[in-house]
Amino acid sequence: MTGPAGWSLLLLMSAPAPASPPSAGPPGKQREAARKATFFLTEFEKWFLPRVAARLPGWVLPDHLTGLGVVAATAIGACYWLSVRDPAWLWGANLGLVFHWLGDSLDGTLARVRRIQRPRYGFYLDHLTDAYSTVAIGVGLGLSPYMLLSVSLAVVICYLVLSINVYLETHVMGEFRYGYGWLGPTEARLALVALNTLALTAGPLPFRLLGVGATVFDVLGLFVALSMLLMLLRRAARNLRALSRLEPANVVKD
Repeated sequence: MTGPAGWSLLLLMSAPAPASPPSAGPPGKQREAARKATFFLTEFEKWFLPRVAARLPGWVLPDHLTGLGVVAATAIGACYWLSVRDPAWLWGANLGLVFHWLGDSLDGTLARVRRIQRPRYGFYLDHLTDAYSTVAIGVGLGLSPYMLLSVSLAVVICYLVLSINVYLETHVMGEFRYGYGWLGPTEARLALVALNTLALTAGPLPFRLLGVGATVFDVLGLFVALSMLLMLLRRAARNLRALSRLEPANVVKD
């Protein structure tokens, strides 16, 4: 999403570096699907996160970090809602984004560093909590003075549909691409922090369109929702072309 709103689902677009996902196959014989990420900060995170994970106390487990991400997402949503009373709560949202990044990025990294991966458990839990985090932040934005609830929910819905597409790709292609384009969850969090700071200094920048009160951030949110829809259509068309080559229509199977 952008603005306190727009970038917030970009922030979750794809949400985080999840536990290695299982590919299709019978239970107990699943291999890990290939994980693919080509974001601007990918190389930095590959260098930084394992070093942080290696220094965490032994009692800290991946589930603790996943829980930290869930608590942080809840706090971010609450801070957006409370910004109705005082815009200074956006600083709390920024702090929550830092903790959300730590929890969301380190849980899978810690499991890999310690070689205690649980691919199916991690894949299921990570994306279940990602969906919750998306809704919590999206609803919080919609209850803030910066974005209409209808706009924030449109972005939430588009994000969840994009997520479903990623899970389908993982199952049918054995490749887990947890983002779209060059903007990953870390880049989106940084953008959201910058936009929260802009909102603190400039305010919601309200206007009326066809008698409906809106803000500049609503325009940005609608732009992001439309962009996600177009990305979905493009990627779905590419996937269907690839699958149709592998499984041609009207061909009798032996």
